[in-house]
Amino acid sequence: MSLETESESTLTSAAPNLDRPNRAGRRFEIALVIVGIAAVLLIVYLVSFPTAPLLVGIFVILVMMALMLLKVPVGIAMAVTSFLGLLLLGGVKPLASTLEESVYSAFASWSLSVIPMFVLMGIALGKSGLMDKAYDSALKWLGRLPGGLAIATNFAAAGIHAAGGSTIGITYAIGRVSIPKMIKAGYKPSLAMASTGMAGTLGQIIPPSVLMVIYAGVAGTPVGPQLIAGILPGILIGLLFVAVILVWATVSPKSAPRGPKFSWRERFASLTTLIPVVVIIVVVIGGIFLGVFTATEAGAYGAAITIVVGLFAIIFQHRSQKKRTTATVSTGRLIGNYFTSMMLEAVSVVSGIFVLLIGVNLLTRVMALSGVANVVADWVVGLNLPQIEFLLLLIPIYLILGIFLETLPLILLTVPIFLAPLAALHVDLIWFGVFLIVQAEINLVLPPFGVLNFIVLALSRKAMKGSGVKLSLADVFKGVAPFIGAAVLALVILIAWPELALWLPQHAGKK
Repeated sequence: MSLETESESTLTSAAPNLDRPNRAGRRFEIALVIVGIAAVLLIVYLVSFPTAPLLVGIFVILVMMALMLLKVPVGIAMAVTSFLGLLLLGGVKPLASTLEESVYSAFASWSLSVIPMFVLMGIALGKSGLMDKAYDSALKWLGRLPGGLAIATNFAAAGIHAAGGSTIGITYAIGRVSIPKMIKAGYKPSLAMASTGMAGTLGQIIPPSVLMVIYAGVAGTPVGPQLIAGILPGILIGLLFVAVILVWATVSPKSAPRGPKFSWRERFASLTTLIPVVVIIVVVIGGIFLGVFTATEAGAYGAAITIVVGLFAIIFQHRSQKKRTTATVSTGRLIGNYFTSMMLEAVSVVSGIFVLLIGVNLLTRVMALSGVANVVADWVVGLNLPQIEFLLLLIPIYLILGIFLETLPLILLTVPIFLAPLAALHVDLIWFGVFLIVQAEINLVLPPFGVLNFIVLALSRKAMKGSGVKLSLADVFKGVAPFIGAAVLALVILIAWPELALWLPQHAGKK
């Protein structure tokens, strides 16, 4: 999703190409190998095994992965390969009826209508400047703690996410402020960059989360409870990140000097800038939890409030600038640019998301007709693994898949395959949605291709240009390692204590 400048469907392609001169070549070589294997399977199927649909399913998956590695848009890769698979499996007439049904069902879902609202919330929040104010407030309150600047970054990101943000959008917005401040304050670059990148991973866990809504549409879970389920796990992960920062700063005080002092008057004054963000959080999350709104209604109210608050913030900032400078842009033109850019970006993002949903609907049909889903289910059941052991096994499986697949493809490709095994093991699908989103967010910082690593490095180099400070990708990788360990620990806790994700949904809307 892009609530700032990108869609989650293509967000990992938006990362800078910094320090990745050979990455495209490696992707191309891997894609060629996969296409070669897929071509052999297709030839074998067409020549020798015309009644073996399983080969078609494997062929579709391999070609789809190859296209994704070649940076073909995810929705297009899914749709094209699924189209070919359906043609091979059923012929022209079944393909035509499937296309009509899939395209319609991807859009005609009331639960998915919340997506445009969440997108608008995030875009309006990003364009209003409220993100910078939230960070400044967190800095004033937490800056004197060991690693206080990094902790302030973590809490500011969590608060902004809860008001409607995207993973990469928040990383950009917070990172351009936090990283230079931390490095100039004497922070070790690895801690400064890692803490900023990891704060961004809270974006799709804490509601409102477009990925949660998309998962709910694919898995058939109710949107409201699915969103609420991410609150406590998101808080847990945020606290674990704070613990990592505190331990780091305590063991190596030189890595994280204490921040500047602020008076209590300055601290309390900074809280007034958080009022708009708090109001948005209360409306969206509180409305859903208390049963005042459905998820769609809460999204609509949240979007409306965010747009209005953002408008007033922009007008106030513009008038303040006019007093200090000779700015000539009229207020009317500024407002027009605000609405125009916001709506155009929202339309672009939402249309990309729904193209993805069409692709995943087609892929789900291929997985069912080819028997791949049943084979995986039978294999899992045949392992005779208890529920907990199976879920623990999924952690390294998703970590490995995350090396090759981007965030949304990882979700859309695996959910249709794992639905049957999860049902056989009686795994709650709302719980699994939280587990899966946490896993997907970990993969955004997982070396060697974690996109947030490249983003924070690019931001850091740009901010520190000319300062003589040398920054490398190795610094980022070293920095994120303990945070990744904390996030994996959160997954283990989630498996051992599923009520962490299910308790709030079970009590939501109860008087």
